Amino acid sequence: MEIKELTRAEEQIMQELWKLNKAFVKEIIEEMDEPKPAYNTVSTIIRILETKGFVGHESFGKSHRYFPKISKDDYKEFATGKLLLGYFDNSANNMLSFFLEEKKLNLKDADELLKLLAEAKKKAK
Repeated sequence: MEIKELTRAEEQIMQELWKLNKAFVKEIIEEMDEPKPAYNTVSTIIRILETKGFVGHESFGKSHRYFPKISKDDYKEFATGKLLLGYFDNSANNMLSFFLEEKKLNLKDADELLKLLAEAKKKAK
């Protein structure tokens, strides 16, 4: 299945659904930050997410309990790839340099990344 990009509102709801794993609209709203969106707004967005293939549901009479059909890790891979390709010429080096220059990544984080890279290099051998 092809993953599509989420709008900001859709992503907010998916973040809550990924945390909850299964939830009714009311439960999703309870987890959201203030100001909480209207029930109808969340319900509409959930139905859009279902049409896009992100969400499925189980029926309980007239109520529906929703669950993610696409994992957070799968969407993270899609979004990161889109970011890398669209803004950094598909270069992890360009992206890392940007985060360092913009101070979104400190030296401690960079050291941890270097350790991860060294471990990955050992595993690849």
